Amino acid sequence: MSQVRGGFTKQMARNMFYGGTVFFALLFAALVFHTERRIPQRSNASAITPQVIAGKKIWETRNCIGCHTLLGEGAYFAPELGNVYQRRGGEFIKAWIQAQPTHIPGRRQMPQFDLTEQQLDDLVQFLKWTGEINTEKWPPNIEG
Repeated sequence: MSQVRGGFTKQMARNMFYGGTVFFALLFAALVFHTERRIPQRSNASAITPQVIAGKKIWETRNCIGCHTLLGEGAYFAPELGNVYQRRGGEFIKAWIQAQPTHIPGRRQMPQFDLTEQQLDDLVQFLKWTGEINTEKWPPNIEG
């Protein structure tokens, strides 16, 4: 008995399943191909300098992502920094890091990392580079 309710056969159901599987597998492959083609244009990889690499090492070794988000990834304890260079500029970023902790009652406090001037410059260059990645308008507002 191959008949199911309403004239729908098991063969028809099987064909729909296999056809749908093939269709969505091809659609997924097309989306992956399209995305992979766009990554070089969006990633800003051509602007990576030794200073940006050194800044990323500072970002990682000081575990900045343990409190901050960067392009939506990380912890939500402190502000998103994907566009901090656009919002505040390099000199403000350096001054802010040097002024920590602020000891303002009731505010979250960032630790003092005792970064050298070169390390601060490298970190600022990393944040500047990050802000120039084409994130298609992420974060959705200028304040992160």
